Amino acid sequence: MYIYRKADIAEMDSLAEKRGLRTVTLMENAGKALFDAIVRKLGREERILILAGRGNNGGDGIVLARYLKQAGYCTDLYFPLGLPVTEAAEEHLSYFKSLGYEPATEKRDAYSIIIDAMLGAGTRLPLREEVLGEVKWANAQKARRWAVDLPTGTAADHGKTYEAFRANVTFCLHGYKPSAFLEDSADFYGETIVLDIGLPHDSRLRVWQEEDVRASMPKRAGNVHKGTFGNGLLIAGTDAMPGSAMLAGLGAMRSGIGKMTVATTKFVSSIIAGRVPECTFLQDGLEQIAEGSLPEGFRAAAIGPGLADEQLIERAVSHLLRSDLPLVLDAGAIRRRTYPERKSPVIVTPHPGEFSRITGEAVQAIQQNRLDAASRYAEKQGVILVLKGRNTVIAFPDGDLIVNRTGNAGLAKGGTGDTLTGMILAFLSFSEDVKSAVANAVYLHGACADLWKEEKAMSSMLASDLSECLPSVLKKFE
Repeated sequence: MYIYRKADIAEMDSLAEKRGLRTVTLMENAGKALFDAIVRKLGREERILILAGRGNNGGDGIVLARYLKQAGYCTDLYFPLGLPVTEAAEEHLSYFKSLGYEPATEKRDAYSIIIDAMLGAGTRLPLREEVLGEVKWANAQKARRWAVDLPTGTAADHGKTYEAFRANVTFCLHGYKPSAFLEDSADFYGETIVLDIGLPHDSRLRVWQEEDVRASMPKRAGNVHKGTFGNGLLIAGTDAMPGSAMLAGLGAMRSGIGKMTVATTKFVSSIIAGRVPECTFLQDGLEQIAEGSLPEGFRAAAIGPGLADEQLIERAVSHLLRSDLPLVLDAGAIRRRTYPERKSPVIVTPHPGEFSRITGEAVQAIQQNRLDAASRYAEKQGVILVLKGRNTVIAFPDGDLIVNRTGNAGLAKGGTGDTLTGMILAFLSFSEDVKSAVANAVYLHGACADLWKEEKAMSSMLASDLSECLPSVLKKFE
């Protein structure tokens, strides 16, 4: 489940050619992989139209058409933009014809499936009028629409889209393209299915999967005690916003942290103690830490949920940054600043609006280039960036990047980010590997929302419901 930019694909294709794996062979592999995946979704009564372009994406469509015809499916191979111009695609078309098949000279009516193999990763936008006309025609048909690699009208590396083939399913060859996770292009992909085509995988960008969580979750042996799973420091909550501290504390405790200390006001402590009696409290903790009094014995710290006093927050963050604790910055602690070099990681968790404020970039520009924007910030500032939202992006200062696909629109509600902060704090407190700790917290946070959605309305979900779902979600991995 890797992600490849346009330049990565071009480099891999070139390297494969130098090593003896010809483009015509890769095209054969792609077409066969497409057939194997698609045939599982077909009934014998289907009428299939393949819209093939003039380049290598069209060549994949030619190979697919050949396999479908050989298997007895009613398939029209149509070249709306003209015949192929690349050598490999021309070679496959020649073989297609040698078997007695001919491309269609016109589109017929009442196709049940339209397969888009017009433009691939090298697409430049906006589309030419002739291509745009084919896209609009396909979108207007009462047919299922499937795309090869990426929908025509989307670019590989950014999300800006004018008009595109609106796919129900996109079969991504070799790996995802960044636009599968970006606004507005993600809306045109539909379901995504990744197909291997025989190339080795080598990318620092990837999608975090259930098997990744399973492989990296710390195992809980029998001979342990509460200190084994860490003591976290949460600096959160004000008298006006006590719920933020409670939600973060619940998220941490339900995630398996051994001990939790909440630095907050006396009023907030009295509220949390009734709901999360397992926590201990540091009264007026923000003020104490702002003055430089940082208690010892913690494995990680988080600051920000429900906090509003900018001066106190900034002074507290300054002292925390001088410590050797892994540090999570959320909500009120997210500011435009530079970060000192330190051995322990800093995790910054903005939503797009907050990220816009600390970078000066427009929200729309961020959403259309989430992966690149997150990577630039993480590498420049030397922090781990968790850019929240649909397809949450986790960017690391060394250039690694993870996309998380769990979660749904039910998370668009106040307090869900506080719960995530608590979960990240917990995982940092008992995990040895920082990258998997952050990725697992984000994955499980979204998985809780997905579990809720299976039985209940997304709109009714509360942030506190995520912590209630955590025991059931974690059971799969324990």
